[in-house]
Amino acid sequence: MIRTADLVLPAKDVGSLRFELDGAQHFAGAVTQADLDRLERVFATLPGEQAGLRLHGIEALYPLLAPTGSIGRIAASVLSTACLPVRALLFDKTATTNWSLPWHQDRTIVVAARREVEGFGPWTVKDGLIHVAPPIELLASMVTLRAHLDIVPISNAPLLIAPGSHRFGRVAEPDIPDVVARCGVATCLAQRGDIWLYATPILHASEVASQPRCRRVLQVDFALGGLPGGLKWLGI
Repeated sequence: MIRTADLVLPAKDVGSLRFELDGAQHFAGAVTQADLDRLERVFATLPGEQAGLRLHGIEALYPLLAPTGSIGRIAASVLSTACLPVRALLFDKTATTNWSLPWHQDRTIVVAARREVEGFGPWTVKDGLIHVAPPIELLASMVTLRAHLDIVPISNAPLLIAPGSHRFGRVAEPDIPDVVARCGVATCLAQRGDIWLYATPILHASEVASQPRCRRVLQVDFALGGLPGGLKWLGI
C-alpha cells in the first residue's frame, strides 16, 4: 500500500472543499434521525463481520435514496432530480475486519446482464452481481455518497481522498503517487449522520484503524441517464 506517511503531501482543509472544484464535499448531519433509525433496522438484518457487503433489492432503502430522500437529495443537488442510485455497499470496519486499501479509483459499475459493448470491459462477477469497467467518461459523470452511521475520528481509519484528482481521467497505477502528491490529501472525518459526496473517479484510500471500533458506512453510486448498446443498470 502507498501510505500517506510515505508521501510529501500538502494539507487540505476539508471544510473548504467544494464539489464543483475539488470533487468532494462534506454535508454535516444530512441524514435525518428517522432515516438513521431506518438504516439501523435494515443493517441489523444483514450478515455481520463482513468488510464490505454489496446490497441489492432492499426496498427499505429506496425512500432514502430517492431524489427527495435525505441521502438521494445530495446526489440530486449536483446531478439533477433525474439521477438514479445504481450501486450500494455497506462497509463496516471493526477490530476483526480492520483492512486497508491502497490509493485507487473506483472503476466498475453493476449491470443487469452482460452485453458486449465497445469500451466496456473487463467483466467480473462479485457476490453474484455482474460488474464491468466502463469508459472513464461514464465514471466521470457519476457521483458517490458515503452516509455515516458511526463517528469516524482520525483513529478509526477515515477515508482519504486526493481533491481534484478526478480531473486527471483514468490514472495509471504507476502515476498514482505523483497525482496524490500534486493534489494533496483530505481526511474525511465524520459524525453520525454526516454525508461525504465525491466524484466517483476521485483517488481515495483507507488505512488500518489504529483504534478500531464500529465504522458503518453506506456507500451509494448515483448516475444520470441510461447505458449504451442495450446495457442496463442493475440498480439497487
